Amino acid sequence: MNDNDKNQIQRKLRLVHVVAIGLAYMSPFAVFDTFGIASDVSSGHVPTAYVVVFLAILFTAMSYGKLVKRFPNAGSVYTYTKNILNPYLGVMVGWVSFIAYLALPMINALLAKIYLSAGFPNVPGWVWIVGLIAVITVLNIFGVKIAASVNILLVVFQVLVGVTFIFLTVRSIQTGPEHFMSFAELFPAANEYSGLFGAAALLALSFIGFDAITTLSEDTVEPKKNIPRAILLVASIGGVFFFTVTYFMQSLFPDVSLFNDIEGASPEIAVMIGGNLFLSFFLGGALFSVFASGLAAQVSASRLLYAMGRDKVIPKRFFGYLHPKFNSPVLNIVLVGAMALSALLLDLEAATSLINVGAFTAFSFVNICVVKSFFTTERKRSLGYVLSNLIAPCIGLLFVVYLWVNLDLFSLTIGGIWTVLGLAYLAISTGFFKKNPPEIDFDELEA
Repeated sequence: MNDNDKNQIQRKLRLVHVVAIGLAYMSPFAVFDTFGIASDVSSGHVPTAYVVVFLAILFTAMSYGKLVKRFPNAGSVYTYTKNILNPYLGVMVGWVSFIAYLALPMINALLAKIYLSAGFPNVPGWVWIVGLIAVITVLNIFGVKIAASVNILLVVFQVLVGVTFIFLTVRSIQTGPEHFMSFAELFPAANEYSGLFGAAALLALSFIGFDAITTLSEDTVEPKKNIPRAILLVASIGGVFFFTVTYFMQSLFPDVSLFNDIEGASPEIAVMIGGNLFLSFFLGGALFSVFASGLAAQVSASRLLYAMGRDKVIPKRFFGYLHPKFNSPVLNIVLVGAMALSALLLDLEAATSLINVGAFTAFSFVNICVVKSFFTTERKRSLGYVLSNLIAPCIGLLFVVYLWVNLDLFSLTIGGIWTVLGLAYLAISTGFFKKNPPEIDFDELEA
């Protein structure tokens, strides 16, 4: 094994592993947590709102698929922006995007505390936060394939809970006064379209996860083929699951005002359709969802840091280090776990704001990179090429701009502070922009 091999992640993941990690990161169980508020905002058109956001997100997913074929390494949007737009801008985009990868483990730790504290009120909440982070850190240290295998089991369990939920919901509709929504009922009235798009903006976060798997390009066998496939599969599976579940939920509960807590309607629904026994099963699925998502988020964050460390954008000795036995960026994994402990000090609103800023930054620049490539790549401009490499990413970008416009002031403030900190570090590390950030030879990574 030569020196390059020692500092190169071994390709162990196949398509099924990557899809499992993407689905776990996306946390399909979140469909239950957002149903109540989304139904209220959309005036009872949650399934349609999911169709809207899926079609919009699909354009960004296609942009990711194009770029990962050109740059099959762990850096994701950081790498794309650095090489297509500008090295300094790439570092900044990577820095701002990282905040989303950092925030998700915090959110999952907070949710674990909420779920478990309800069942075990005498146990201090911090125990659940520290415990979850410690377990996912240990699993990720032992290697990404072990983490991926665990995620497959966790995702299968979530799907089983979802299928059971649908079955019980269908049974309740058939035996009750409600009816299945007709095709016409899926469309809102003329004065309800603003609410529909508002709900779509809210639900866009449900699809975060398809992009995170691009950080696993160096872990994946045949990344130029498997990563683009995984991106579209994760987005599509999520879209079908979200639409199906909410279609039956909305059919059974066209008006969510009857719930005691609109934002926490799913446990009430679980009791109504299946009693306390199903509620226990349902909460188990929610807890597994939190665990799986935290596991996947830490993997993605550690890979992004590894790519930036190997490029010497941040100290290589620490961030570019791979453990010789586990072949994983152990120091990054531990660091992400330690940073996730900030969940002890933050609430869900603050952590969600971090995800919004990081994800929307990544989505924006992925589409911009594809548009820039369209104008700089010399090839025949066929109609199909124009549609897929110019029109599609522009549509994706327009939707992301709409999401930016709907961000609250707190999110923008947090994002601005984080951006200023990154800009200050970049200025100091490059002698106030007198030298470019280091480059990496991508040919070495394609073996």
